[in-house]
Order: sequence, then structure tokens, then C-alpha cells
Amino acid sequence: MKARGKFLVGSGIIVVTLASLAYVGFTQSKTYYHTISELSALQGGALRQRMRVSGNVRTGTIERLVGSVNFVLEEQGKALNVSYIGRDPLPDTFKDGAQALVEGRLSSDGHFIAEQVQAKCASKYEANPGEAPAVARPAQSSSLTRVPAGGRQS
Repeated sequence: MKARGKFLVGSGIIVVTLASLAYVGFTQSKTYYHTISELSALQGGALRQRMRVSGNVRTGTIERLVGSVNFVLEEQGKALNVSYIGRDPLPDTFKDGAQALVEGRLSSDGHFIAEQVQAKCASKYEANPGEAPAVARPAQSSSLTRVPAGGRQS
């Protein structure tokens, strides 16, 4: 086989390999967003896919264990039991009543296994009752006018 033919075959193998790796990486990194209410309607392959679910952490349900943290998310009267097994520490804003977004998979028994947790505490960003919201004020200008070095004001 000539050198040009070998080069074309080698290039073809490399292109096919890179394309297949890109396809596999893309399909495995897809994450679907669902509400807790929608989870009961999922069937078949949709139950096994990676997904994101959001809700509020139910007060009194955070249970810290060795290797995991269990808690319950609520949304519109529906609840979802969640076990966080990720390696990263939970955010400081993760506490009772916080809004949380969990990413992971739904187990066969309906329990959600989270690998990532993001949390936002809404009360942290609200004004205290009776307080006016903070408003940015423009910088106050001085009554003195600066005169350029030439002696004339422009």
C-alpha cells in the first residue's frame, strides 16, 4: 500500500474515533430538568436518564450521615426523598427552607440519588420588614470647580 493510502486510512480511523467519542460524551452529559410533579409521569428510559429537580428543602428533614446527606424536597404539595452522595461539600446556603437544585438519577424505588446540590436561601436576599430597600446613590460632586493648568475653565 502506498504512503498516501496509509495516511488516508489512518486519518479516517482518527476522525471516526473522535466523532464517536464526541457523540458518547454528548449523550452522557445531557441533563434533563423536571419538576417533582413531573417525575410520577416519567416512564421507561426517561426514568434512567440524568436529570435536575428543584424544590424547597422541607424543614427538619436534613439528616447528615457518613458518606451521604438525606433530605426531602417539596414543590406544590409533592415531595421527593433525596440522598446526596457527591464529593463536594454542601453549600453554606443549604438549610431548612432553602431552594435547592439537585442533579443525579432517580432510583427504581423513587428515591433521588443526587451527585450535585445547589442551594439558594431566598430570605438572605430579601429586605427586612419595615426597611426600605437599598438604593444606589450617585456620587456627590464638590462645589469647587477644577481649573485646568492653562487658567481657563472649559
